[in-house]
Amino acid sequence: MSSNDGGGLMSSAGLVRYFDAEDNNAIRIDPKTVVAFGAFFGIFVQILNLIL
Repeated sequence: MSSNDGGGLMSSAGLVRYFDAEDNNAIRIDPKTVVAFGAFFGIFVQILNLIL
């Protein structure tokens, strides 16, 4: 094995801190809105496939 076995957790600590930080300027979208948009888009594509 490598002599750098324990380095994975330490190297990802900065990413966890980065993604946990909340930015006040970020666009906030409710997850339900994203799922609903995806469902409506899928239905729209299916309707277009039936028409065309």
